[in-house]
Amino acid sequence: MINIQGLDKLTKELDQLSKAMAELDGDIAQVRFDPHDPASIEQAIQQMETSLDARVASYAGNKTVMSIANDMKEKYREGILEKAAQARLESNDEGEV
Repeated sequence: MINIQGLDKLTKELDQLSKAMAELDGDIAQVRFDPHDPASIEQAIQQMETSLDARVASYAGNKTVMSIANDMKEKYREGILEKAAQARLESNDEGEV
C-alpha cells in the first residue's frame, strides 16, 4: 500500500486558490487621482492595495494566493502610474500652441 503525505494540504490550498481567484475576478477598486499630484497618485495606489488585501485577507496563509495578490498589486500600481503619466502628457500637449 502506498501512503501519499500532504495530499489533504494540497487539496486545501488548491481549493483556497480557486476561491481567491473568484474573489479577485472583476473590478478590484475604482480609484480617482490628480495626475499632477504625486500624493494623490500614491493615495490611489494605496486604496487599490488596501482593497486587494481585503479580498485575500482570509487566505493569508496561502503562499500562492499571496504571491498572485502581490503580482496584481505591482501590475495595478504600474497601470496607475502609466495612466497618470499619459494624462500629464495629454494635458501638456493640449496646452502647447
